Amino acid sequence: SGFGNGFETEALPGALPVGRNSPQRCPYGLYAEQLSGSPFTAPRTTNERSWLYRIRPTVAHWNAFHKRDARRWRTAPAAEVEMPPAPLRWDPVPIPDAPLSFIEGIHTMTTAGDAGAQAGMGAHLYLATRSMQDEYFYNADGEMLVVPQQGALRFRTEFGLIAVEPGEIVVIPRGVKFAVELLDGPARGYVCENYGGAFTLPERGPIGANCLANQRDFLTPVAAYEDREAPGTMLVKWGGALWEAAIAHSPLDVVAWHGNYAPYKYDLRKFSPVGPILFDHADPSIFTVLTSPSETPGTANIDFVIFSDRWLVAENTFRPPWYHLNVMSEFMGLVYGVYDAKTGGGFRPGGASL
Repeated sequence: SGFGNGFETEALPGALPVGRNSPQRCPYGLYAEQLSGSPFTAPRTTNERSWLYRIRPTVAHWNAFHKRDARRWRTAPAAEVEMPPAPLRWDPVPIPDAPLSFIEGIHTMTTAGDAGAQAGMGAHLYLATRSMQDEYFYNADGEMLVVPQQGALRFRTEFGLIAVEPGEIVVIPRGVKFAVELLDGPARGYVCENYGGAFTLPERGPIGANCLANQRDFLTPVAAYEDREAPGTMLVKWGGALWEAAIAHSPLDVVAWHGNYAPYKYDLRKFSPVGPILFDHADPSIFTVLTSPSETPGTANIDFVIFSDRWLVAENTFRPPWYHLNVMSEFMGLVYGVYDAKTGGGFRPGGASL
């Protein structure tokens, strides 16, 4: 556990090379492969990479790629629907009876920026009624932050297993292979597809050392691998399109890994909110869980903000949010409960507003 730290984990004893044998001479006849989430020469504080020791190198997985119908998944810039400059609100989308995997059930609500320029984001809903069977996926367009609203999920990733339920989130970095299983029936939730800088923890500023999201509460999986020969499909999202290739074995075959570029989960119920206690309504910045930085200091590509369970008491005063027009657009979903600024109805769990 711990956000942004380096990790090492092995599913077989001695699978991680040590010393002079790292990484060229791998135990068990494994292949060394580096997955880079940043340029090689990025500063140490922002350099992201992991060494994966796998049964087969990724390049051995691919056959010819063919385009596949992306269904309702769109990528910025997307202009097929006109978006008026006005507040919008959507009721929860019903989960259909038709068989839909996590990937097939992604429905784009809105986009911003340009995925090709590595800036902006896509805001999606997912509706899933079946587990992925011999199907694997990675996103080369962006990082994926998944917020379950109904139904628990298990992410089988090349780094290990991650189970999440409503109230938790999982972040899958760009280029990480995974498959999604349903754990308790049909599932629905939100996906933030981040085309820009990887999510990290925001600076706390004058808040200081504690509160908000703490590093120790972010969990990274231990190594687990599949050594399975079976015909399957590798799906890749790249350039706003969905591609597929036939494979003959599971690509989730990493026996050991070390580094700081890996998927992780976080329990939103461990977020420690802070608030104003005398006068004024504080900026929503104080509820930021993760931020995607841009090249402009103090200006985020994306801020992932939550309004969590909290006890808000103010004697002899009432401080609602002030009316505001933002440089940054706000896409909001509801996991559970009632949002205190939209208590009049029309904003229910599974719904969204923009």
